Order: sequence, then structure tokens, then C-alpha cells
Amino acid sequence: MSIFFSRATALGLLLIGSAPADIPASSGVSDTNRLVIDLPATLRLAKAQNIDVRIAEEKLTEARARQEMALWQFFPTITPGIGYRRHDDLIQDVSGHVIEVHKDSYGLGPTLNAQLDLGDAIYQRLAARHLVEATGFATASQQQESLLAAVRGYWALSRAQASVRIQEESVRLAAQLARQVAEAVKVGIAFKGDSLRAEVQTERNRVSLRQIREQQRTASAELVRILHLAPNVLLEAPQADLVPLQLADPQAPLTTLVVQAIAHRPEVRQSQASIAASKSLRDGAKYGSWIPNLGAQVFLGGLGGGIAGEPGHFGASEDYQFTLGWRIGPGGLLDDGRSRAADSRWKQAKQRDEQVLDDIRRDVVTRQTRLQSLADQLETLKRAEELAEQGYALSTQRKEFAVGVVLEQVQAEQEWTRARLDHAQTLADFNLAQFELKWALGDSLQ
Repeated sequence: MSIFFSRATALGLLLIGSAPADIPASSGVSDTNRLVIDLPATLRLAKAQNIDVRIAEEKLTEARARQEMALWQFFPTITPGIGYRRHDDLIQDVSGHVIEVHKDSYGLGPTLNAQLDLGDAIYQRLAARHLVEATGFATASQQQESLLAAVRGYWALSRAQASVRIQEESVRLAAQLARQVAEAVKVGIAFKGDSLRAEVQTERNRVSLRQIREQQRTASAELVRILHLAPNVLLEAPQADLVPLQLADPQAPLTTLVVQAIAHRPEVRQSQASIAASKSLRDGAKYGSWIPNLGAQVFLGGLGGGIAGEPGHFGASEDYQFTLGWRIGPGGLLDDGRSRAADSRWKQAKQRDEQVLDDIRRDVVTRQTRLQSLADQLETLKRAEELAEQGYALSTQRKEFAVGVVLEQVQAEQEWTRARLDHAQTLADFNLAQFELKWALGDSLQ
């Protein structure tokens, strides 16, 4: 069964929320479900169903939850409940006498407790906000990387399919030659060795075809993994897709491209947000301990009890306690180790930012260099394919007029097949290189 998996098909799957395992299998003997998928549908599914993207989105949800947790540090806890206390035998009264007492008491009502490390709460809140920003940019970066992985998988599949079509044609031509030479041997106008040579070449072409079909199946499996589809799906790219695209200018000024990449790549803003978070934590360790800690305990309820064995009394009871102080020692004032560690983490974040910038500059240079190289190769290989085709045609004509030899035609067919394979593979790589350059520049791949 063959289904064209176009933009509309992909959008339909997204709208109805079908899970990958729900994709129906073929009703034929094999359970393989063949789907023809174009590049826009590939990108749409990669954004919606890629596991790495989902994980990144959950990390963003976690970061937002931690930001809410940081906000709750400013609020006290309320503990409603019942308390009971009993004492028997000796106790010391307020004047110092030891006496024997049997008594009990009970309390009913809510207790409000607040222990607020104000300095830590303020700076932790600032750090959490910056970490949410950093995680948001990390999610955007992961989306771009997942889309690029899908693009790579798509062009690998397209390249393998083109190679299969070319190798199938090669098998057909070799088999045709083998039949012609075999017939010539029967009538006594050809050498038996030429017939064997033609048959050997046919079998070699069939082995190559089987190897390329293996590559096609492997490329499909990889793209299925990226798109998180059912394992019985066999993806195929439209045959008309392997044409040269014009998405990026190979000759654009390198300096302009680097500036654009630094301005648009989400990794840069992620790194800057991480630096801001580290700075907030450093400031908290350095200055936060100078902000006093606030403490409060309030009980609003009722108290009852009395001497054991006598009727108890119950009535309203209120207790209030407020404290203001500073922590000295670990986690507070004079804790130089904590300050140095926080300062070191801030400096590490700044150094990682320099690494990010260096990586982006390298990405732009390498991607543009590869695109320029493939553009030059593409022109050369196109010309080589045309020449190889002309050589094969001339060789065929010479054989038909009994001027040439079988070996010459076999070699001509090999050269033509190799030229077509090189051209098709380089064309797929050229299209992929343009998407890789767009990714390096921070442009959207959709």
C-alpha cells in the first residue's frame, strides 16, 4: 500500500492527535506500511512528535514550576491541628521549688509559622526567573536541532532512493547487454568470455542494488525514529524532490553571516540568561546574608486543661512571637567559601558563553565552506554525468556496428552509473548543506 504523506496528511494527523502506534499497518502479506512523505510534512512532524523536543518542553515546565516554588518562599506556612500535653510527677515551679504535679492541657487552632531567609529568597527568585529564560531558549535550540536532524534524515532517504533508481537502471542495462551477448555467442559471432564478463557485471550490479536498498531501509528507519512513528512504517520521499534548491547564498560575506548568527542563535541568549542566573546567585551569596532573616509564630485558637482529675477549662488563647536576626557562619555572614564558589560558577558561565560564541563562528565557517564546495562539485559532476552518458551512447553504437568490444561497453556503463550516483548524492548533500547553513545562522528551518 502506498500513501502520499503530504502537508495535508501530516496536518490531519496532528489535528486528530493520532499516536505513532495507531498508524494502521498494510492489509497485504507484509505488515510494512509505505508512506510517501515530503519535506514540509517531515518538519511538521519533527516539531510535534520528536522525543527530544518533548523532553525540552518538559524541562521548561519544570523550570517554571521551580520559579513558582521560589515565589512561595516569601509566604508563611499555616498548620491547623490539635495539640495535647500532659505532665505527671515532679516539676520545678518558677520560684525554684520542686513539687509533684499532675496536669494536662490541650490546644485547638491554627499555627502560623514563618522563617524567611529574606536575602536568599530575593536572589533565588531572580535566579529562577533567569533560569526559566535560559530553559526557554534551550527549548528553542532543541527544536532547531531536532528539525535539522529530520532534514538530514529526509535528504539521506532521498539520496538513497535516487541511488536505488539509478542502480536499478544499471542492472537493467547490464542484463540487457548480457542477453545480447549470449544470443551472439549462440550464433557464433561473439566470444564466450565476453558473455561471462557481461553476466558477472550484471551480478555485481545486483549486489550493489541490494546494498543500496539496505541503505534506503536504514535511512527510513532513522527518519522514523526521529519522527517517532511506528516501526512498521517505511518512508519514501517523492521522486521529484531531488532537485537543486536555492535557500542560501554560498558567496555571502562571512562577516555578515557571523554577525547574523550571533544575533539569532538561541544558544547565545540561553548562555546570557545562564550568566544572569549565576550572577544572581553570586550576589545572593555575597550580599544576601547581610539582609536580616525574619521569623514569626502566631497561634490563634483555644486552650483547655487543668489539674489532673478536675474539670478542665477551655477558652480563647493567642500567642505571638516575632524575630529579626542574621545568620553568622555556614550559609550566612563570614562564609567566604560559599561566596567564592558562587563567584567561580559565575565566571564559568561567562567562559562557557565564550565557548558558545566560538562554536557558532566555527559552525558558520564550516557550513558555508561545505556549501561552497558542494556547489562547485555539483557543476563538475553534472558535466561529468553528461559526458559519461555520451560515452555510453557512443560505446553502444560501436557495438551495434561490430566495431567495439563488450568490455568497452561494460566500462562505459560503469562510468555512467558512477557519474549519476555521484551527481545524485552530491545534489542531496548540496540541499542539506543549505539547511545546515540556515541552522548555523539561526534561521527557522520551517
